[in-house]
Amino acid sequence: MCDNRLLRIEPLAERHFAGLHQALDQVARERRYLAFTQAPPFDEALAFYRAIIAGGQCQCTAVLGDEVVGWCDVLPVRGEARAHVGTLGIGLVASARGRGIGARLLEQAIAGAWARGMARIELAVRADNLPAQALYRRFGFVQEGVQRQAFCVDGAYADSLAMALLRPGL
Repeated sequence: MCDNRLLRIEPLAERHFAGLHQALDQVARERRYLAFTQAPPFDEALAFYRAIIAGGQCQCTAVLGDEVVGWCDVLPVRGEARAHVGTLGIGLVASARGRGIGARLLEQAIAGAWARGMARIELAVRADNLPAQALYRRFGFVQEGVQRQAFCVDGAYADSLAMALLRPGL
């Protein structure tokens, strides 16, 4: 793994697609952090990434050296009455964790969400993912509820915490 001085946080671009798909698959196959256990087929991921760019939505990509090591997005929720709300998604490959990269991604994604007019960011995090919860709390996210048995992987259930951040000044 490269030195953190080579880290760049960049808006999602076509040049990231293959590496981002690979990073997504690595995190998903850990079977602990995401709602799915492998990345979708590459053509589906491409369509999703292209829609993010075409819609001017917020997705930041962490690139360390030449390798995509993570992402953070705040994507709009559907429905006119919830147009002010975004849902946060974040992931880092195992070798990039514990190095402050997640905080840098989160900072950029939150700023991007506020710049796009969002007033609320929601997320769901597994109740046993204490490092992620600590990161979210550090940025001001507040727990709003518990979703019991929200995840089931290999027959094992895990609760999920619902957390949210409101744009300051509202």
